[in-house]
Amino acid sequence: MDINKEIKKLENVYLEKPQRVFSMYLNTDPADPEQQGGKWKLHLKNGLNSFENYLQMDGDSDEKRNYWAVKEMVEKYIHENEQSLAKSVVIFATGDQSIWFAEKFQMPVETEFSWEETPKLDQIKEMLDQFPKTGIILTQKESIKILDTELGNLKDTRLYQLDLDTEDWREHTGPHRAQPSMGSGGKNTKQEQFEARFEANRYRWYKSIATHLDKLAKDKEWKKIILVGNKEEAEDLSSNMNKEITKLIPKNMLEQEKMKVINEAVFS
Repeated sequence: MDINKEIKKLENVYLEKPQRVFSMYLNTDPADPEQQGGKWKLHLKNGLNSFENYLQMDGDSDEKRNYWAVKEMVEKYIHENEQSLAKSVVIFATGDQSIWFAEKFQMPVETEFSWEETPKLDQIKEMLDQFPKTGIILTQKESIKILDTELGNLKDTRLYQLDLDTEDWREHTGPHRAQPSMGSGGKNTKQEQFEARFEANRYRWYKSIATHLDKLAKDKEWKKIILVGNKEEAEDLSSNMNKEITKLIPKNMLEQEKMKVINEAVFS
């Protein structure tokens, strides 16, 4: 899902009664003191019930049916995703399902609900301003991993590995091939030879993939690019790319769990 495009569509929505747009920002951040003991469940229940109670008194029957349909979809989504919730959930929905946007995010929101003619977009727009489409490029010797993210969510992953025989970068789809291993007595001859060759050719080899990374950044419409890896390697790659690098993190994190990388690269 391209969240930016979805928001642009939502900006043009205006519905007459009995249709309405339901908007929900639900803070589910377990680190938030206000959410201890799963209090978000109570906030969700109260938020959903408040509109139901209002419509029981003042809404017409068609509007009630539309709201009940939305409430059922929201409760179903939360139930199915409860074990994988992060810090927040954002939902926009209509009873006829012409609008259904439901996403979990790694950033907190202020809990709020609305049932109005238009979707309430202020919070998600602010989130997009802070955390737009971002490419995280992790480099470690002959391997380069790309994490395509938006609003801190992982959208796509790619792994490129250098074929040392042909000196071509190839997109790798199988399990990650490890570098030559260390022997118990220190570096073995094979690894020493590999490292010597890599250091001698590093700049040229990184230059050969930099154009591809620039094109990827353009195609993915990244607003920010974060480079993560050994300082010298990351600087070589950065100097060969035309796209501006937003941040450089001098750490080898290529083998780290993806969400851990995103949290450190994007949110720290």
